[in-house]
Amino acid sequence: MTPARFTECLLHIRWTPMNLASLLQCDLALVDAWESGEEEIPEKLAGWLETLAVAHEATGILSDYRGLRYGFKQ
Repeated sequence: MTPARFTECLLHIRWTPMNLASLLQCDLALVDAWESGEEEIPEKLAGWLETLAVAHEATGILSDYRGLRYGFKQ
């Protein structure tokens, strides 16, 4: 996985590097190094992120609930 695709995957999943670091319980500097290309992105992580990103790309974001407020009855 390239650093550009890594960043693109995070965007599709709607995670920041900080979210990923928190989820993986790793140092944010490591995630930043993956994103910048300083460190190679591990194959297992790349596959996992790719799977999540493809799912998010395919399903999109629901728009049915935009503007709804708590207590709204359909």
